[in-house]
Amino acid sequence: MPRNIDDDDAARSRAPAATLTALLAAAALALPAQAQPALPDLGPNVHVLQPSTPGLQQRIDAIYAAQQPNHFGPRRDAILLMPGTYENLRIPVGFYTQVLGLGRHPGDVHVVGDLRSTAFLDNDNATQNFWRGAENFAVTPTLGLGDNTMQWAVSQAIPFRRMHVRGNIRLNQKNGWSSGGWFADVRVDGQVNSATQQQWLSRNSEWASWTGSNWNMVFVGVKQPPAGEFPTPGQRFTKIAKTPLVREKPFLFIDRDGGFAVRVPSLRRDSVGVSWADGQFTPGRTLPIARFHIARPGDTAAALNAQLAAGKHLLFTPGEYLLTDTLRVTRPGTVVLGIGFPTLRSDNGAPLLKTADVSGLTVAGLFLDAGAQDSGVLMDVGTPGSRRRHRADPTVLHDLFFRVGGAAAGQVHTALRIHAHDTLVDHTWIWRADHGEGVSWTLNPSAHGLVVDGEDVTIYGLFVEHFQQEQVVWRGNGGRVYFYQSEIPYDPPTQPQWTNAAGGRGFASYKVADAVTRHQAWGLGVYSVFLQPDVVLDRAIEAPQRPGVRFEHMITVCLVDKGSIERVINDAGDPARCRGGSNTATLKQYP
Repeated sequence: MPRNIDDDDAARSRAPAATLTALLAAAALALPAQAQPALPDLGPNVHVLQPSTPGLQQRIDAIYAAQQPNHFGPRRDAILLMPGTYENLRIPVGFYTQVLGLGRHPGDVHVVGDLRSTAFLDNDNATQNFWRGAENFAVTPTLGLGDNTMQWAVSQAIPFRRMHVRGNIRLNQKNGWSSGGWFADVRVDGQVNSATQQQWLSRNSEWASWTGSNWNMVFVGVKQPPAGEFPTPGQRFTKIAKTPLVREKPFLFIDRDGGFAVRVPSLRRDSVGVSWADGQFTPGRTLPIARFHIARPGDTAAALNAQLAAGKHLLFTPGEYLLTDTLRVTRPGTVVLGIGFPTLRSDNGAPLLKTADVSGLTVAGLFLDAGAQDSGVLMDVGTPGSRRRHRADPTVLHDLFFRVGGAAAGQVHTALRIHAHDTLVDHTWIWRADHGEGVSWTLNPSAHGLVVDGEDVTIYGLFVEHFQQEQVVWRGNGGRVYFYQSEIPYDPPTQPQWTNAAGGRGFASYKVADAVTRHQAWGLGVYSVFLQPDVVLDRAIEAPQRPGVRFEHMITVCLVDKGSIERVINDAGDPARCRGGSNTATLKQYP
């Protein structure tokens, strides 16, 4: 198996000659003469830009004009910014758009102007601002909202990583709602204002100050979390001082000789703050782009599997990939990285991706869409029943987004299933669509979002919504979850059609199996938006009552005007009722 190479010799194995147009050749002018890049052909929907690119603002505006209304369309885009300073540049970010800096350090790419996510719905409502992201650059928001403030009005599936905001950031638009988001490895020199944002996870980040609280704000490994603590209104904060174990997401960058490469960060234990402090290059290993097969729409599953079997890593470029067989990731240390929300789909009943029970895998930046025929599972991690441990080099999943329905009718029993012990999950949204095409109780059926059978699986940022039975089923021991956000299904037609085998009304959102003896979760929010009258959920969370199973900081909320969640966990906690009582219930800990 080819060895990993470090930063100093990364450039000795160079990428193939560029096949992009003169635009990419021009990008090389931004680099010193001794560091001319070997630019790979990344396809038409990867836009490699540099400060002197002709018509730079117009190119970015054209992408946004296509993507801001593209809620369920097929187009995907990645904007790659070469190192340099971009003066007076505005970068609006629409659906299925990812903006990536290509520096070794976030400060190597500096946008002086604005980076913005604008509410998709009327009335400044950003609760459907999904599937967009920004990574690995600095922004000074001189053209933002004023007062050196940028607006990042977002909800689910919005990776904001390895960013340096040289000013302030606001997480909503005016007085409109936004609903759920994610910071990781982020520094904000000024203030973060969460405003009406309903829930948020910040991991390994830092800022001068934070203001705002609504339902569920979780801070893990953050240097200056806000004062106050859950469940005090206005202070519903959950704070974990150190991140116990994480490996940051791999990122594209330009290596010392000007070639494209991927940095795979090292494991961090008991960490606080960003991985790139004091100008350091995030510790890890460097893989030159020549070690990757660059996947483009039209590649078959057979061709991709042949590249994996030959020892290649995979870099998925933006677009839709209709697969007729399962992708199989079997070699230890393999990196599968997507840019620009590449979307995998199978309509013939084949699962989309399965990994072997090996160490050191990374799967990041993919969008997995359920097909017309039930494949049982969209993604399987590890082998059922395996006893192999991976404590020293776990599989890590970053920014994986699953969808059942929405663009078209789709179905699957379970979206993601984890068998491999010690797996780390770093941000996922698993969504049975509640709006769009092919959406109804019968058109996009799906039982579970996530099933965990592996032991000592850790998840940061678990968003799972609208599945017809339990959203999450946890059967492995030693699980840890930092932040959970879940809306239970909107659309049960009647209570008898949404009643579990034990006779309880509805299905718990978060279910820990009776045999589990060790489990911990911090910062959980479960919400109801029932569309039919006389439908209720008895318990938001179900778990065995024993000393090794602990939950900290839980909230339930009943929205709209129908139904209720009667208990927070098991038989503990007050009801959250839309009529005849409080629509919000909190519980600080259990047991």
